[in-house]
Amino acid sequence: MTNSRIAAVDVGNDSIKAIFGKLDSELNIPNVIARDVEDRPVIGIEDLDSKNPLEGIHIRVHSPALKENNAIYRVGNLATKSDNATELDPGSSKSEEDQTLVMLFSALALDAVQKDGSTGFKKSGNVIDANYTLGTGLPLREVKEGKDAGYRSKLLGSVHQVEFLVTPKYQGQKVNIKFDEIKVYPEGFAAYINLVMDNNLNIINKDLIDKRILIQDIGGLSTDIAVIKNRNVDDDKAQGFNLGVSEALESIREEIRSKHGVELDSRRDVVEIITKKNDRNHIMVKGSRTSVHDITDRILLDLAKKQYRLLRNVWQKNSQTEICYFVGGGSIVLKDYLKTLNNNLDGYNIDFFEDEKESIWMMANAYYKLISDFARRTNKDKADQDKKPVKAN
Repeated sequence: MTNSRIAAVDVGNDSIKAIFGKLDSELNIPNVIARDVEDRPVIGIEDLDSKNPLEGIHIRVHSPALKENNAIYRVGNLATKSDNATELDPGSSKSEEDQTLVMLFSALALDAVQKDGSTGFKKSGNVIDANYTLGTGLPLREVKEGKDAGYRSKLLGSVHQVEFLVTPKYQGQKVNIKFDEIKVYPEGFAAYINLVMDNNLNIINKDLIDKRILIQDIGGLSTDIAVIKNRNVDDDKAQGFNLGVSEALESIREEIRSKHGVELDSRRDVVEIITKKNDRNHIMVKGSRTSVHDITDRILLDLAKKQYRLLRNVWQKNSQTEICYFVGGGSIVLKDYLKTLNNNLDGYNIDFFEDEKESIWMMANAYYKLISDFARRTNKDKADQDKKPVKAN
């Protein structure tokens, strides 16, 4: 594990959230990519290195894990400006999409070049050899289908290279990524860990530890409902559903385009319109502030009803549940609608995280706690082994 850097990465539908090292670095990049050419045109190329690298991620990715090898991409904010930008589609499996891996490799490579010299990684010329111990996760449905094993195996044992092309500050640098170990956690279990334990896995929420609880994690492409009892996830009763917020966000985006003639770059723009503090559910149309409340309310209320139906069905099968926590980016988008439905209908004991950052970063924080604990225990076992006296022949 020497010089192996901790990486906790949540490849969410909206964005990738990543925490590195000893909490010394974090990244949040929109989960949008676009195929591109090697020499992308840049206005003011001489000023390229004065710009923010996160606004201009332009890379070539080589990996045996990819279906499309050696392809060139715009990633994140730069990709949202492209006509051919792609986001993960509803119904797709996160573990089987090239986009998941391109985002993962991009985040790790950015960490390696940003922390150049302080990670202990070997560097020769413009090439960094980066070793990571990775903690990440997949939707419960994919883990129950056994896709976590295939996802892990195609990453381990290979070298994955990211070459920065026309990217501010890092142009011409290459990062060779190797994984010393990878842990893939079910997303519902990770949410529970984050609720009740600190970074050293000490219990911080004693009120919750022995309760029977549900955790409804609403993502972009899927929803996981973890059933927790006796301090463990009940694998048989936990369920994953192909129902997230991305399809609703896409519908809102399309209706705004057709009704108001306004083209929004990505689903993230829709989320910003729905959740911003001022002028919520308003857009600018030809310079005039215009309400899109009618569009957002109708589409999101319909999705909230479907999410509430999932909660009701799972709760009925787990009647001794004491509370359900709604987590994930989707829960922020649907929070007001779900609260209204619950008040008017069954009145379940439900709760949300008022701190939006905490809810959005919950998975990445949980993976960090779990992978850090794994690395600590592995290093301790190795140190104990090294201390054992060697028997004389």
